Amino acid sequence: MTALSLPDARALVAAAMTACGHSAGAAETIADHLLDCELRGLSFGGLARALSIAERIRTTEAPPRPIRVVAETAVSATVDGGDQVGYLVGMHALRLATEKARAQGIAVVGAHNTWYTGMFSYYLEKAAAAGLTGMIAGSGPAVVAPHGGTEARFGTNPIAFGFPATPTPVIWDIGTSAVMYGEVRLKARLGEKLAPGQAYDAAGAPTLDPAAALEGAFGVWGAHKGSGLALVVQLLGMMTGAAADPPGVSDCGFFVVLVDPAVLTDPDDYRQRVAAFAESVRATRPVEDGHAVRMPFDRSATRRNETLRRGAIDVPEAVVAALRKEAAGAGGG
Repeated sequence: MTALSLPDARALVAAAMTACGHSAGAAETIADHLLDCELRGLSFGGLARALSIAERIRTTEAPPRPIRVVAETAVSATVDGGDQVGYLVGMHALRLATEKARAQGIAVVGAHNTWYTGMFSYYLEKAAAAGLTGMIAGSGPAVVAPHGGTEARFGTNPIAFGFPATPTPVIWDIGTSAVMYGEVRLKARLGEKLAPGQAYDAAGAPTLDPAAALEGAFGVWGAHKGSGLALVVQLLGMMTGAAADPPGVSDCGFFVVLVDPAVLTDPDDYRQRVAAFAESVRATRPVEDGHAVRMPFDRSATRRNETLRRGAIDVPEAVVAALRKEAAGAGGG
């Protein structure tokens, strides 16, 4: 592992993103999202993801097009991402949804023709800071098998909800696959194995090999219940205009709904009641010899605070070396 200071880590990602064609502002947007993943201990969505972004751009013949709104009402918008990376498209969609929800009380925004939309809690934290309750669902290329099957039909299909509260929001953010795509890619990059029961190879046999899993299918989270949720998320993503099974890493659906609690109740009182209820959940009597009950998002938020105090992150040496190569403009060499 290589210890990087937080400013050095941010600068390294921004330099790599600039080298592969992003503007300085876009590179900073991507770097902020990836660094937030690292702060929370989600390394598969952190600096290593910058390598996947650079590789995707380098192996795509057609250049990306501008992000544009192709349909719009007072409370909705459909966004064509122009094959731009999802960290940029997601922020564009979130800004649109926030503006409309503030003006109209509710907003629905769908984006398609994008990829790698990242950690949905990143967006929902910003929505909650604006006083809005939100839900985001995202579809993608088929890499996950339905419960009882071994052939890919779903994306990893994350879904997340965020609620404003004082002093911190309540956020629940999950993927509906047994293992996330970024985890599999990172393990393949580092030569590590998957855990048993997470994936199948192309012939349908269980595998621990991440490369074989990428050619086969990941398992679904939560058995038949998780499989049903994955189906619903795929359909929500398709409502944005995204394909049911786009080729390669492309055309992810990003479906955002934001609601201003003020349309239904006193928003300040609601934030306080959400916080009080969250504390009551944390105070639940634990099972014998069990750990204290925690709210979703608590662990990653605590990890982020600890990492910020430390001021550095530990990154695999191979990832740091490859990023420095990308930043120098030699990634394709």
